[in-house]
Amino acid sequence: MNPMPLPHRRFAATDDLRGLAAGAIAGLFASAAMSVFQAMVSDLLPKSDDPPATEIAADKTAEAVTGSPVPENSKAVAGEAVHYAFGMGLGALYGMVAERERVVTFGGGSAFGIVTALGMDDVVVPALDLAPSPAETPPALHVYAIVSHLVFGFTTEAVRRLLRG
Repeated sequence: MNPMPLPHRRFAATDDLRGLAAGAIAGLFASAAMSVFQAMVSDLLPKSDDPPATEIAADKTAEAVTGSPVPENSKAVAGEAVHYAFGMGLGALYGMVAERERVVTFGGGSAFGIVTALGMDDVVVPALDLAPSPAETPPALHVYAIVSHLVFGFTTEAVRRLLRG
């Protein structure tokens, strides 16, 4: 007796492209939702004189490309551009992978949000010298980062699902 084959779906390049596009759009909306959430709760956090990691990334990018840092009066806008571009990029990658591996959508995007928070805030951002190491970061900021990225993950999955059905 032969075991019943597992159901499978044939993938086409168009599935990957649609997933990528839906994910990019979802990442844009999720970045906006994350920004709104952060604006709503920022008064509850300890104040810092350090610029956001996104502004530092914008500065480093500008210096690498043009040889000059971002002008002071444009740093906030440049930081937001980095935030949205990165959110769109992560969303695009997520959307493309979600087309093939539904497991990444676990918890309505919560797994994606947590992995993004831990991977970016605790590994990539400190490694690029955009923020202090996790050991130097107050616990309240860790919680804030995880919850912010949960908002990002939930919103990315909700919008992606809305667009892809």
